[in-house]
Amino acid sequence: MSIDRNVVLKALGRVSEPDLKKDLVTLNMIEDLQVEGQKISFSIVLTTPACPMKNRMKEDCEQEIRKDYPDAEVEVNFTANVTSGKANPSHENIKNLVAVISGKGGVGKSTVAVNLAAGLARSGAKVGLVDGDIHGPSMTLMFGLKEEKPEIIEKDGKNRIMPYEKFGVKMVSMCFFADPDKALIWRGAMITSAFRQIMDDTEWGELDYLIFDTPPGTGDIHLTLVQNYSVNGIVVVSTPQEVALADAKKAINMFTNPDINVPVLGLVENMSYFSPPEQPEKKYFIFGKEGGRELAEKMNIKLLAEIPIVEDICQSGEIGIPAVVDEANPQSEAFYAMAQNVAQAVAIRNAMQGPTKKVEITQ
Repeated sequence: MSIDRNVVLKALGRVSEPDLKKDLVTLNMIEDLQVEGQKISFSIVLTTPACPMKNRMKEDCEQEIRKDYPDAEVEVNFTANVTSGKANPSHENIKNLVAVISGKGGVGKSTVAVNLAAGLARSGAKVGLVDGDIHGPSMTLMFGLKEEKPEIIEKDGKNRIMPYEKFGVKMVSMCFFADPDKALIWRGAMITSAFRQIMDDTEWGELDYLIFDTPPGTGDIHLTLVQNYSVNGIVVVSTPQEVALADAKKAINMFTNPDINVPVLGLVENMSYFSPPEQPEKKYFIFGKEGGRELAEKMNIKLLAEIPIVEDICQSGEIGIPAVVDEANPQSEAFYAMAQNVAQAVAIRNAMQGPTKKVEITQ
């Protein structure tokens, strides 16, 4: 039986994108459809290379085609066109800006930011990372770049910072410009000026995602960020402890305040539980159980990940290799799944909400 291309298209039109709830044909997600004898090949254009639902879509496509052509050989390929959700972007070459925040220190915010960036890069996305934790920068240590200094080039009559690229991530940190052993005794205006200079004077190139690691709490850097840049959304990091969750709730309330109104992509619960290496099936909830899940439900936001306490994660940060990079380590999958969930949340946000604008605070 010969295969009709139009019948194949109708079959693919019965397959829905799980998040956007529309069929792949209507969404223009099918490309390069070819029919040669009994072989059917095409590409699904993903909204992010980190899409966690791609295998499900592939299986659905194959299932629908075989309803009409049970003996067909079906080849499904993937490509990606990362969507953007910014209005009048100050950096047109950067599609999505995502800020990682926490209500308090010590919850692993920087570890989450590093593994989010490296996880997105692992999926094939073009990623940048800004170490915006001015008083406590740690990215150079976590990327194994502690002794490095970035190259400064001249472009169009201006000095430009060349970010270091490692594990597929372009990274700039305040550590590059200050003595890591000395405290920065700076007032708020100096901090925000340094932050803007790092952001604006860096030669980022084309990026699908730029991840900001912000200082703990809610202060000058956070307001500077949303007032000067079109931020697509924020990722909130907390532990299951009540005191950490209380501060996380305040951070969420800051960004959902009508005067700011930046989308919250979801919550990452770090240090969720501990499993002994010799008894991986056991879980010890040292800091409380499912506090992050309960807060996410109460605040009507997505729980993006529950990251366990694992010695390898701590060691990976100290030796300069993010845990998510080591695919042979099963613990890396928790961070990789987190990165996929964040990418999914960004894609949904871009499809369902209007473009993010810079925040204008008049009070």
